[in-house]
Amino acid sequence: MHRRVFLQSALGSSALVSLGATAVPAFLGRSALAARGRGNTDRVLVVIQLLGGNDGLNTVIPYQQDGYARARRLLRIPASQLVRIADGIGLHPGLTRLGELIEGGRLAIVQGVGYPNPDRSHFRSMEIWETARTETGPAALETGWLGRLQDEQVAGGWGPALHVGGRQTPLALRARRSEAVSLEDLDALALRPEVRQTVGGSALEDESVLSFVRRTALAAQAASERLAAAAKPGTEGKGYPATGLGRRLELVARLIRSDFGTRVFYTTLDGFDTHANQLGAHAALLTELGDALAAFDADLKATGEADRTAVLVFSEFGRRVAENASAGTDHGAAAPVFVVGPLARCGLVGAHPSLEDLDDGDLRHHTDFRRIYAAVLSDWLGTPAEAVLGPGFDPLELFRA
Repeated sequence: MHRRVFLQSALGSSALVSLGATAVPAFLGRSALAARGRGNTDRVLVVIQLLGGNDGLNTVIPYQQDGYARARRLLRIPASQLVRIADGIGLHPGLTRLGELIEGGRLAIVQGVGYPNPDRSHFRSMEIWETARTETGPAALETGWLGRLQDEQVAGGWGPALHVGGRQTPLALRARRSEAVSLEDLDALALRPEVRQTVGGSALEDESVLSFVRRTALAAQAASERLAAAAKPGTEGKGYPATGLGRRLELVARLIRSDFGTRVFYTTLDGFDTHANQLGAHAALLTELGDALAAFDADLKATGEADRTAVLVFSEFGRRVAENASAGTDHGAAAPVFVVGPLARCGLVGAHPSLEDLDDGDLRHHTDFRRIYAAVLSDWLGTPAEAVLGPGFDPLELFRA
């Protein structure tokens, strides 16, 4: 049997990447075969992208600004329902559980985030956020900002970046010298039964091929068993909501505990393009986000991983200040960004953009999103921000030293 055919059939194809003439399970095999030597103090970044353009004005709500009630006749959230976090500012009631994170000093909400000359196209704005580049052309889209981070850390022994919840790797993880793995669920990591039957016998005629298969499969089996051990009842976190994001973050927590060497995890929550009938749909999405984030943070605290894990939550743009005739909102500009972790600053960071000084109907940004990326890179992950983002982006003060 040909070595490539055996590996593809026995180990499965959902988590495979090509390496020359062979194929190995990129996440299990490569991480398990790599020299680890990494301790639990290694820091991890989890990125959650809110796809479609989250309505920041109905997420972090300036309920005392007169312009809010004027612009949101149908979509206005009553002040009595809000989670009040500062004078005149409250969170959408779907984010009630995030109040716990603020009280615990674990959540920063950076207001008024965007970039110069904002683009209201989903595709173009996502390209800008995911590459951290505003210039156009093929060269600007060759790599993503997290892909460049991974390239900077190739020699540092980082495991592959992991996209949880889909088959297509996001542009943010595109790299030149490193690989990212897209994983839908735990089943993609499981070894098929025939692997265990084959590695212990002599099913292959070519002894050199058999030796290779044995080494690869045994390493992957060991990694799979470590993951299974981390997922046994009693070792996993409790209280995750039965939602897509809840399941994905629970899987991320298991992988962090298993310490495969992955330092960057990426997942998404879709549905934020709320042009019509926004009220109920947006409430459901924010509830899914808030409940899953709170459960994830509680899980990491219970297992001792919270102080080495940071979470970044962003969307490609906010929505227009004024609601439209379909009880929804159209594409806008500036919006809030959430950061969870061991922070030097928690609660609101920066002023809420004025509703009386708009840019063609949009909130004006005052904080470039790349300053948040710079803080994640230099202050959290210890990688010089300029090497990834280029010059000119001073890190926003967010993380504890």
